[in-house]
Amino acid sequence: MRAGDPFEGLHVFLAVARRKSFRAAAKDLGVTAGAVSQSIRALEGRVGLPLFQRTTRSVALTEAGQSLFSRLAPASDAIGAALDTLVGLRERPAGLLKLTVPHKAVPFFIEPVLPRMREEHPDVTIEVSVDDAFVDLGKAGFDAGIRIGESVAVDMVGVRLSEDLRWHVVGAPSYFATHGHPAAPRDLLRHAAIRYRPVGPGAIYRWEFMDGAHAVVVDVPGPITVNDGALAIQLARRGLGLVYAPDFQITRDLAEGTLVTTLDAYAPTSAGIFLYFAAGAQTQPKLRAFIDVLLAVRREATTGPPAPKHRAARRSHSSFPA
Repeated sequence: MRAGDPFEGLHVFLAVARRKSFRAAAKDLGVTAGAVSQSIRALEGRVGLPLFQRTTRSVALTEAGQSLFSRLAPASDAIGAALDTLVGLRERPAGLLKLTVPHKAVPFFIEPVLPRMREEHPDVTIEVSVDDAFVDLGKAGFDAGIRIGESVAVDMVGVRLSEDLRWHVVGAPSYFATHGHPAAPRDLLRHAAIRYRPVGPGAIYRWEFMDGAHAVVVDVPGPITVNDGALAIQLARRGLGLVYAPDFQITRDLAEGTLVTTLDAYAPTSAGIFLYFAAGAQTQPKLRAFIDVLLAVRREATTGPPAPKHRAARRSHSSFPA
């Protein structure tokens, strides 16, 4: 057999074999009967065997043609079914969607979204990996992730989920009743913090402030260190120490009075929270469906990341410190 495209002419062969007519096959294919005859002759020349018996009144498969047809027809049907499945995926999102999300984002951007995703897109299976470290989506096999905008690589596409974040020092009223409020960031050295160490070998997070145009970083001491922001907030509510947290995580506590801010004049802002993914990934129906549901839930939410009331100078926050 001569070298070339092994599939050349096979769709024409199948059309003739099914219709048992060169003219009918040509009509189905939108070509001339002469073009069909030429394609079949080329195919027969390539395999070195006649595939059809032709008379002026009929067209029938030869033994070789029948053997080829019996193998090609099921394969052609399978290919057609596979293509139909892809069309179905476009119209009805399905498949596994893998997400990487930091601990602090779960209650606000995952827990409220998953019930609606299950209701509206039951054929989408979701796997959520909760990890505060930045993740390379491609290497780790994730479809998308949620992180603070400043930590998202420039070659990623980002969908904003919140306004810019403002970072606060907060504590329980009982803590401040006992220890008082610090007047400046350096006064925190005489206070107790619930400190945060990222999962892995990372160093304990140092708290960042803005004193006018000057950045101030304080390594606040404290008897307790955690790697989970939600736990840090719970401990702060019990009066065990101060916590450094973004506004969306403490909105309800501030409204209910279980936590109180301090050092507001030094509170910095950072880029908001983004869903990020590789360019072109949003064309996947499963990811597009998740984005639509996530944004709808965010619009309807009565709590979550508010726009900062005071635009303090920005500081870079590459993770979600407690």
